Amino acid sequence: MMWRMENTYLLSAFKTISFIYDVITYPVYLILQQPWNKKQKSQRMKSKITVLDDNTILIKTLSTFSPNHLALVKDKIDTLYKVFQYSVNKYSESRCLGTREVLAEEDEVQPNGRIFKKYVMGDYKWMTYKDVDNASDYFGNALISLGQKHKENIAIFAETRAEWMISVQGCFKQNIPVVTLYATLGEEAIAHGINETEVSIVITSHDLLPKFKNILKLTPRVKTLIYMEDQLTKTNTSGFKDDVEIISFKSILQRGSEYTVTDRNLPIPSDIAIIMYTSGSTGVPKGVNLTHTNLIATLKAFNDAIQIDPEEDVFMGYLPLAHVFELLGELACLLCGIRIGYSTPLTMIDTSSKIKRGTKGDASILKPTVITAVPLILDRIYKGINEKVSSGTTLQKTLFKFAFEYKKKWIERGFQTPLLDTLVFKKTSALLGGRVRFILCGGAPLSPETHTLIKICVCGVVQQGYGLTETSSCGSGMSQDDMSTGRVGAPLTVNDFMLVSWEEASYRITDKPYPRGELIIGGENISPGYYKNPEKTKEEFFERDGQWWFKTGDIGQLESDGSIKIIDRKKDLVKLQGGEYVSLGKVESQLKTCPVVDNICIYGSSFHMYTIALVVPNRNHLVDMARKLNIENINELSSEELFSIKILQKAVLDELAAHGRKNKLERFEIPTAIILCIDVWTPDNNLVTAAFKLKRREIYAKYKTQIDNLYES
Repeated sequence: MMWRMENTYLLSAFKTISFIYDVITYPVYLILQQPWNKKQKSQRMKSKITVLDDNTILIKTLSTFSPNHLALVKDKIDTLYKVFQYSVNKYSESRCLGTREVLAEEDEVQPNGRIFKKYVMGDYKWMTYKDVDNASDYFGNALISLGQKHKENIAIFAETRAEWMISVQGCFKQNIPVVTLYATLGEEAIAHGINETEVSIVITSHDLLPKFKNILKLTPRVKTLIYMEDQLTKTNTSGFKDDVEIISFKSILQRGSEYTVTDRNLPIPSDIAIIMYTSGSTGVPKGVNLTHTNLIATLKAFNDAIQIDPEEDVFMGYLPLAHVFELLGELACLLCGIRIGYSTPLTMIDTSSKIKRGTKGDASILKPTVITAVPLILDRIYKGINEKVSSGTTLQKTLFKFAFEYKKKWIERGFQTPLLDTLVFKKTSALLGGRVRFILCGGAPLSPETHTLIKICVCGVVQQGYGLTETSSCGSGMSQDDMSTGRVGAPLTVNDFMLVSWEEASYRITDKPYPRGELIIGGENISPGYYKNPEKTKEEFFERDGQWWFKTGDIGQLESDGSIKIIDRKKDLVKLQGGEYVSLGKVESQLKTCPVVDNICIYGSSFHMYTIALVVPNRNHLVDMARKLNIENINELSSEELFSIKILQKAVLDELAAHGRKNKLERFEIPTAIILCIDVWTPDNNLVTAAFKLKRREIYAKYKTQIDNLYES
């Protein structure tokens, strides 16, 4: 009771002080900050809307081109080779790519007595634009010396680091298409991508090289592995197939410095630059062809959407470069002369799992001003801040809560709070080095709660965007003036949107108050199609009025200012918060054969890292499981009572997981939580069709409360 009284007194004192402060400073802030301008910019119309027919709306941006966009057009810079040469000529001696030095790996005793290995780290070591240009020249030369042909594919399967960017730039210079493979893909999926693209050379890393002891058994064409070295540990290259040559990255650069390519074959805009593998609805990864024209279009759009300063800005690269969002973000930085310092989730902040006590995390040393992020990363920061606050004293918790609500109120009115930022939020912004001025977030929907907290505690500008691999990561983006949350902004400058009614699900462009329908994106950024998959290309892509379009499968809502809000997904392919794609139908087809399952529906959310299984169990099998668990009075229990027993739920979940692993489902595809459903799903209760196909929306709606409670718990 006493602490509650103290809390009330403290809150009253803060309110009184803030009221006096507001009265004194309001006229000054009103004149200096002119909040009405910010609100007007936030509320301005962002798109031009044209009704094409009864089912289709065309949405065009009202944004204008940036100086960099115009420069690319004026100077006819139409390939990624030309982009980097443009940057090298302009920023030759400026810092380009930075790598943090790892000094040692030492044991650290934890409070529970366990011992973990942690890094002792030094400063960033930088390569200039000229250094990177030379290294990429050597890398490209070495590939040709190994027998690699122009326009023949090469694969990169490696973590994000400077050598990744050097490799891809070297390939661009020799007109060698680069196949990118997610590090999270399973061995069979990796082998599928390598075999389908007929790759003979694969670029990998010290940490991932051991995977190829198994992968090489499935990829007979591969004759050369190039690995990026570890700073501390010598790479073990023994135990691999005898006919595969394994070469270090440094050796490749040395080889390239001694070899001259006489037959230069520079790319043209229509040439394929990247074949990016992304998960398919059947579970088999599909390669997305991306041309130089596609990627140049996105570079133009990114430059139109953000404002950057080559003198001051520093970019921290840590997301996977095999994802088109990170690759285009870094290429946009290189175009503008922004230096990129590399990091990893294991070393990013002072409390990261591989940082030894007394050593600073990468962000504290690099002090980035610009970062890309996915909701998963921002949600972790959100949880970290809340946990830190919750562990504080009554005074600290009261002050933070008051400061948070106070700042939220004033930024919604268009004001900044410089004094409060210095007194309270300086510590939270220091998590990412203290200098981040804007964050570009994509990959999945960002929750309004996380968006708001990051804006208040870490960085004033958080821009959410929307795009897909098939659209070269380009689509729509919030403007820097947009004060809203939960939306993805208007179309970017190089593409248009169509909103098309989806009658089957009752999403129509005639809906009130906001038109709704499937989003279809058209423009120069749209991929020509899927690699060696004309049927899928024909299904997802089409031409209209001389423009190439892609059906996203996402349901958008067109708001009053011309911005888009993503409200649903037409396809059953769900992207989890960690960026993994889950084909709901594929997982269900595998788990439906589990003995305990009569019917099953998988639910996945882009706001969470795992899936949930809604299971109609086979009661006889469930009763047998209950007996083995020594659950008493089984026959006297109702279905509701039986299904709610926690240990029985856990046993069903474990059986599902074992069955999933047996059927070679990936870790992220296997449900992490379960709901046992009492009702049998029939056409009569509208949960399945007449052909007994799942009606997902109806099932999700029926069990919405249980799904929400399960995620919250």
